[in-house]
Amino acid sequence: MSGNNSATTTTSALDGLDPSRRALIEHALRNRAGSAGSPPAGAQEGAGGGRGLKISVFFFSADVEDDPRDKHALVLDCAELADELGLHAIWVPERHFDPFGAPYPSPGLLLAAVAARTKRIALRSGSVVLPLRDPLLVAEEWGVLDSLSNGRMGMSLASGWHADDFVLNPDGFDSRKTVLEERLADLRTLWSGGSVRRPGPGDRVVEVRTYPRPRHAPPIWLTSAKNPSTWQAAGRLGLHVLTAMLEQSLDEIARNAESYRAALNQSGQSIEDREVTCMLHTHLAADAAEARSRVREPLRRYLSAHLNLFEKFAASQNIGVRPEDVSDADRQALVEHGLRRYIDNSGLFGSVESCQPVVDRLRAAGVTELGCLVDFGLPREQVLDSVRELARLNASLRDRGAGDP
Repeated sequence: MSGNNSATTTTSALDGLDPSRRALIEHALRNRAGSAGSPPAGAQEGAGGGRGLKISVFFFSADVEDDPRDKHALVLDCAELADELGLHAIWVPERHFDPFGAPYPSPGLLLAAVAARTKRIALRSGSVVLPLRDPLLVAEEWGVLDSLSNGRMGMSLASGWHADDFVLNPDGFDSRKTVLEERLADLRTLWSGGSVRRPGPGDRVVEVRTYPRPRHAPPIWLTSAKNPSTWQAAGRLGLHVLTAMLEQSLDEIARNAESYRAALNQSGQSIEDREVTCMLHTHLAADAAEARSRVREPLRRYLSAHLNLFEKFAASQNIGVRPEDVSDADRQALVEHGLRRYIDNSGLFGSVESCQPVVDRLRAAGVTELGCLVDFGLPREQVLDSVRELARLNASLRDRGAGDP
């Protein structure tokens, strides 16, 4: 089914909603998927299409009734398998105070366990919410992870978006983007062996250096959805970009990637070695129809959990939406709308062969790494099977000269 046909079908499910209820839907999951059959507008051969595409595994569980020990065991099992099969990286998020993503409040701690179970795969956090954390402690914690992993660690930084998370730093919420840049500067200073000055007891100013330090400067991403200014900030700061298919189409990714490269160029940064990592829900199986059938109910539960989180956000922000006005029927319409968009346009669901055109379009849009989110509610063995199929996708890309060498 093409993206345009999907847009017609899914929009019809929302036609009966009043404006305030539809506003919540448009805020939570916008139906902006591009056509699956043609290259994204503005895509350039050589933007992403001239580079090998890396395949990585991403985690962001929303199974609120599952035992976190099972989720952590799944991360470790998938990491071991992905390491053996030659996939590029393991990504885990930072989440606080909500069942959505509940197993992941401490990405550095979890990745330390992954480091002990793996040999070569890169270890990434997507994302470290830097305005919630003291950069002195981030520098120390991730310096230990760099040592444990023999230099395999990296992170994406985020400014944060959910006000309730800022109980950890209430004064930092309104200025969180500025705070992120200030703390990034401290982090870079500390990791390069420099010092920062802090107030200490007795009105003293203390000059502090952190240990251990990474042997080499670790790779750092900036997390961005579709806001062009955040992509441009990543270019200005010389960072990689971590993005997602949640609220943007491939056309928008292509335009943002172009503005990112322009910002890199303007600031005198290298373009060729910069990464655009795109997180997208993924389930691959030998049979494409079977894979798409498997994901319907897990994705439905996942999107319901995401809507619960968004309603908390809407309640804390003045965005003209009243979550209490949304009926159960409206919620179901929203979830069905999101489910169809995800399956048809915004994820990687099917076989290696059936998903190849989507992968090629992502690469043409400027994406250099796929962060394949696998833990959205499928049984353990199906998740592991999907990781094995990702290795087959990786091999297929290499055979065509489009993979990571």
